Amino acid sequence: MIQRIRRLMALLSVVAMVAACGGDETADTTSPSPEAPTETSEPAETTTEPTGTSEATASDEPIRIGTLTSLTGNFGPWGVQVTDGMQLAAAEINEAGGVDGRMIELVEADDQSNAEEGAAALERLIEAEGVVAVGGIISSDVGLQTALLAEELAVPLFLVKAGSEAILTADSRYTFRTCLPAAPMVAGPILQYVQDEGLTRVGAIIADYAWGQAINSALQDTFAGAEGIELEIAVAPVGETDFTTYLRGFEALDPEMIIATGHPPGSGPITAQSADLYDVPVTGSYTPRSLVAGGVGEAAINRYADFGCADVTSTEYQDLARRYLEASDNVFFEDDALAGYGIVTMVAQAVGEVGDDPTAIAEYLHATTFDIPGYAFDVSWTEWGELAAATIAFDVIGPGPAPEGVNDAGDWYPERLSLSEPLEPYQP
Repeated sequence: MIQRIRRLMALLSVVAMVAACGGDETADTTSPSPEAPTETSEPAETTTEPTGTSEATASDEPIRIGTLTSLTGNFGPWGVQVTDGMQLAAAEINEAGGVDGRMIELVEADDQSNAEEGAAALERLIEAEGVVAVGGIISSDVGLQTALLAEELAVPLFLVKAGSEAILTADSRYTFRTCLPAAPMVAGPILQYVQDEGLTRVGAIIADYAWGQAINSALQDTFAGAEGIELEIAVAPVGETDFTTYLRGFEALDPEMIIATGHPPGSGPITAQSADLYDVPVTGSYTPRSLVAGGVGEAAINRYADFGCADVTSTEYQDLARRYLEASDNVFFEDDALAGYGIVTMVAQAVGEVGDDPTAIAEYLHATTFDIPGYAFDVSWTEWGELAAATIAFDVIGPGPAPEGVNDAGDWYPERLSLSEPLEPYQP
């Protein structure tokens, strides 16, 4: 991987090793297709005339990239992973000589899992710190506010786990999803698993905020056309930690599976508290697996299954995971960290090709397909910033043993249940 980053510096084109399991590079959709992106096996080209300046490319000033994520509040565990993944990518690029000799400099800000704080921090990063792009958004509430501002200020913004479909509009050009697709794209794979397993009774607990509400609507719309499956949904506050009442409310249903996908902070508690009532699978919400396994213990083994953008079965993911654990205080390489790593890698490649101008960077991103080591799919976008060919990996926490050096949290390791076909991009 280091050799590939050196190619970025020397040849102005990073070509990372692919970990894609989906096979297809773009989704076969019925909605308007994104313009075909270029592949990164050769130096990528934008589809529009770059607007960056030669002074930007020739500068010896550092390339400033903003890290805006949740380091405190409900989504702190996600944000720490994003930050450390971005730091690893920056460190490896800098150790390899930088981008044309220019070093990557990360400017960090905590959105505190709060929309207003996130918007204020984004404006500060752009206006005062002069970053060329910003990445790391976890909360959908934060995503809704920051995406509006990113579009207004014309600076690329990368979402990691902010999945509300309302974040992107048909006119979005500077906001990009990286790991979690829009909520309507997530409900389909859940139904696919339910049908594959022959389940007929499903309970769901969702959080009362943008992502939870989006999942609520998506589940109802998706399951409405599925005959013979009963779906019951309960709504809880986003900060709830005691789900006993909500779980007991499912007693008449007697669920065969519990969907916690709409309540990210509650995934672990729901798994633990449901164990004595229903010995059934629990689906998570792109939640750090180490957080759930550490908090739930044995109750998570062979019960807690979650979705993600990482291919944990691939050699590329496992090699990167070992480097990540050596470089950070974390115990597991979550896909939030992988997305952070990818964000810095992609921005660095873009700057190497078109310079510092944020508009030129956004144009380059839209025109390019990126092969990020450890990803379950090639990263490319529609013209409005939705993932163009995302596949969702669905893995259950198994007893292990984990491959050597990739899990400092215990012996457990994710086991593959399914990998979706490339998803049709949601069109706002």
